[in-house]
Amino acid sequence: MNYKESLEYLNSLNVFGMKLGLVRMTDLLERLGNPQNAYKTVHITGTNGKGSVTAMLTAILQESGFKTGMFTSPHLVSYTERIQINGRWASEIAFANCLTEVRTACEEMTANGNEQPTQFEVLTATAFLLFQKEKVDYAVIEVGLGGLLDSTNVIVPKVSVITNVSFEHADKCGGTLEGIAEHKAGIIKPNVPVVTGAEGMPLDIIRETAAVNDCEIYVLGEDFKVKADRKQMVKFTPNAEVMGEVDYKLNLLGLHQANNSALAAATAMILAVDELSITKASIRHAMKKVEWAGRFELMANAKEKYGHQVLIDGAHNPAGITTLRESLDFYFPQEKRVFVLGILKDKDFANMLKILLRKEDKVVFTTPSSERAANPVDLLEYADVEVKEAIGDPVEALKRGHELTNNDELLICAGSLYLIGYLREQLL
Repeated sequence: MNYKESLEYLNSLNVFGMKLGLVRMTDLLERLGNPQNAYKTVHITGTNGKGSVTAMLTAILQESGFKTGMFTSPHLVSYTERIQINGRWASEIAFANCLTEVRTACEEMTANGNEQPTQFEVLTATAFLLFQKEKVDYAVIEVGLGGLLDSTNVIVPKVSVITNVSFEHADKCGGTLEGIAEHKAGIIKPNVPVVTGAEGMPLDIIRETAAVNDCEIYVLGEDFKVKADRKQMVKFTPNAEVMGEVDYKLNLLGLHQANNSALAAATAMILAVDELSITKASIRHAMKKVEWAGRFELMANAKEKYGHQVLIDGAHNPAGITTLRESLDFYFPQEKRVFVLGILKDKDFANMLKILLRKEDKVVFTTPSSERAANPVDLLEYADVEVKEAIGDPVEALKRGHELTNNDELLICAGSLYLIGYLREQLL
């Protein structure tokens, strides 16, 4: 298949399979020769922040001299964005070639009466195969959903990372916060160290799972701490013996990124016990330049181009929205705010809007490119602001957002990643 044909094939696949579990994924990878065993891995899950931690840790490993693979989801622009080699998107040719091999293995499975792997299982297998062909040293793998039954949960990593746990995807992860925590903790493997930023009951479940699996566990706020100032200067202070104190300048904006960076730094220091090329210097250099598009991203040159600043953020659940509001209050306490928002209807949008919006804010609701998109008109009644509009077309909504934003104000495009990836392209 060429790249266009590979996309058509992906879009023809079911998002979810008939049966939960890793049977399809295990069968598929065995037919491909288990490419996931050809390199070292780190596995990362969590409700929020897992993509940022994945990007930071990958940057540290690359700065330390390793050839890296990175698998994340969803994408903002292209499927090739999900699979990166040394910080670069997979080429369309390499992506299509690996996907062709995966498709052949899938067809062998169905010919034998087995169920067709899901879209995400096919993408995961494609990533694992591409990493093998590229001969990466380390692959940092972000979980797609949950952990326990996620298609990525076939690897045995060097470290398992659980960023945090809050209420999301409950329908796929047990229906309760406890069930969600159990699914996140499902990535824990016997004798594999665990790093986490979880708190409360979810942390208790993660501790119990780690204990059952004889895993060392390192907890943010207990085994290591972090402090950041308004200039993004971060101080990482450990209590654990395997970690050392380090200061660094963080390139990524957002109050939450200090905690995310601490999780990445702690993981790197655990790896450094066996990987001597991972040093404080490599952590400093990586943190100073790591990028992660669409996460509290202040768009370059927007002031010159539009007359006002523009910020993009993929906050799409209550925890993410809370972090967005706190970061806006910290970095832009005086600026008036105009929002272009698109939210999925299965989210707690009433609570999200209550958290995010101030009375003096302006908001334009629009429609993300998803069957799950909330009707922007329906969102109007939940926005307690003086200026609010609903425009279904995202491009027209963005245009209206610019019109509503004065020179001393901040335009914020936020919500579903399905939306912000598209709007980000319009802004570049």
